[in-house]
Formats: sequence, structure tokens, C-alpha cells
Amino acid sequence: MIIREDEVNAFLDYGDVEVASAAEGPLKELTFAVKDIFDVAGYPTGGGSPIIAAESPVHRKSAPIVQTMLDAGAAFVGKTQTDELTFSMNGQNKHFSEPINPRAEGRITGGSSSGSAAAVAAKLCDFAIGSDTGGSVRTPASYCGLWGIRPTHGRVDNSHGMPLAPSFDTVGYFADEAEVFGRVAPAFLGEDGRTFSLTRLLKAEDAFVQLLSESEAEALDVAEGKAIDCLSDATNATVAPEGLEVWYWTFRRLQAAEAWKVHGKWIEAHDPDMTPGVRERFEFGKTLDPAELSEAKKNRPRQRKRVEELVGEDGVLMLPTVPSIAPKRDLAGEDLQAYRERALSILCIAGLSGLPQISMPVAELDGCPLGLSLIGPRGSDRALLTLALSVAES
Repeated sequence: MIIREDEVNAFLDYGDVEVASAAEGPLKELTFAVKDIFDVAGYPTGGGSPIIAAESPVHRKSAPIVQTMLDAGAAFVGKTQTDELTFSMNGQNKHFSEPINPRAEGRITGGSSSGSAAAVAAKLCDFAIGSDTGGSVRTPASYCGLWGIRPTHGRVDNSHGMPLAPSFDTVGYFADEAEVFGRVAPAFLGEDGRTFSLTRLLKAEDAFVQLLSESEAEALDVAEGKAIDCLSDATNATVAPEGLEVWYWTFRRLQAAEAWKVHGKWIEAHDPDMTPGVRERFEFGKTLDPAELSEAKKNRPRQRKRVEELVGEDGVLMLPTVPSIAPKRDLAGEDLQAYRERALSILCIAGLSGLPQISMPVAELDGCPLGLSLIGPRGSDRALLTLALSVAES
């Protein structure tokens, strides 16, 4: 069953190639979509670029995570839009009609997993696969009022997916319903390697400082209280003693350097016409000061260790997913860049540490969704997910 009526511009028109799934399985009767960076048998992979889509072969095999969902009985319904080469958080790609956020009129879906989020929010499918390097699942999840997970780095096989910055790249998923989010988890995430008892909650005060105003803090207050009630021990914590701006620059420089290494030769060979902002981010990676890159490489292990020590074996960091509700679709220039930097100052915590993060659709402001997130110990994805569902249900 391929989606043919799409009023939110979530899906790409690659034709109506049906993809077989198992007749039985734990995900039987659920439908799912796939971000167009992952191979699906019978389809090309475009990565948000018309040039790449035209050059792509029609793949004979699906990416392992796609095949896992098919083998679990879920039915594929189409490939979804992404920002160009996944290097954006906006969900705006000049080569395609912009995906519509059905939960926040006149506002962006967020990216780069824009089509996957729009498809689930519009109830065109039950869940959707996306990728998250700098926030590409977590951000749209918050903007569109969805459950979204960035797993422990390396936990879920992301092979046969277009890379951006491999030391940060993860594959995650969206769901609208808590029941579906939990139901997909065993097949998608597998089992935790050991038993986790998550009993300590740490409110990341410096992450909450990144909220745009007191209005966002007030909107999240009730959900924070629920999280505190679900754990036996709650305290405040500072994630980055030297300031999250330092962490942001560590992340930005490392991500950009890796992105240029992955895609630089192709960009120079094709000189593509790219969406504003995307080309500039790649060029930043090309022209990085070697001394600044060296400093970022030295900073990352220390920053990772800091988060690991905070959560330990039983702790959970609580933080806003992003600084506010989805920006308006016409936000641009310096205002957009300033918001992006503020958002990445929060999002980089999980990226630099490689720890799992779940965004929960538990708040709203001005009629628009606003997510609250939990970060857990390395490998605690299933335990963290169980806790997140308990918070939402309490």
C-alpha cells in the first residue's frame, strides 16, 4: 500500500512499487514510511538532492533497519522528504514542496527528517524512520507533537543509509501514539544489554536557560513535575560548567568537518544549486581552521565523560528538546541562525555524548507542541523508553 493522497507534502513521488512484508509479526497491521536516505528495495535513494536521485540506482535490497521493520510485519507506504543531504533542521528544501506541519499552522516541521514527521503527524502512517545527526528526529518530534528517539550511537544499524557525519549519525523513529512508540521499540531497538534501574533525575539547568522565554518554561512545568514524580531522587545539574556555547562549537566544528569529508568531493564535482544555508554549512567544514578542529577533537572526550559521569548507571537528564515551538515558515537570516545556534546548544549534549535521548510530546504553547526530553545512560534505550512512557501516562 503506497500513499497516493498526501496533503502535507511528506512523500516523494517514486511510483507505486509495493514492498513485501511478513504476513505475521509483532508490527502486523502497522504502516511505516522511510526517510529518503535509506535504501528501500525497488526505489532509488535521493538524500534530498534531485541530482543524487537521478544518479541513484534502483536498489535491490532494503537497508537493514527497513528490512527489520518489514520482517516484523509492518507495511511500507512510501519514502519521505528530507532536507538536502540532511544538513538542515528546518524541513525546507528548495527542490520540493515544503512539508506542512499539521500541528502548528504556518510553522515549519523541522528537519532534516521533515517528511517522516509530517507523515506521522498527519496520520498517513503509524510510524516513520528518520535519522538524527544534530537533531533531525528530536527537533521535528518536538515541533510536530510526536514521540521521537535518538538511540545510543551505534545501537541501530544505519548501513545502506546516506551518511552526514558518521561519528554522530543515528537512525531513529517517530510515532504519534504512545502505544505505537512502545510497540515498535523491541523490533527497532532490540533488548538492552543489561538491566537498568533509572532512579535519579537531573534537571539540566543550563539547557533550560536556552529556552526563548519564561513562557516556554511555564509550558513545560507540569510535564517536569510528572517526570520528578516518576523517580525517587531529583536534583538540578549543570551539564557544561564551561558553558554550552563551548559544547556547541565542539559539535559544529566536528560535524562540519565530517560532513565535508563525506560529501565535499561530490559537491565540488557537481557544484549543485542548494537550499540557502546548506551549502554554507558544508563550506564551513571545508575552511575550518586546523587549530580549531584540533581543539574540538580534544574537547569531545572530556565533554562525553562529563555527561556519562552525570547520569552514571541510574541517572536521567531532563531537558527541553528545543528552545521553543516550531519557528514560523518565513523566519530567515540572522534570526533563523540565532535560533539554530540556541537549539544546537541543547541538542549537542546527546550528540557529543552518544547517549540515547527521547523527546516526549507532553506540552504546548500558543496551541503548538513543545517537547520535553530525557537522556539516559549508554545502552539504556529500552529502559529510558519505558520511563518516558510512564512520565506521559502519569
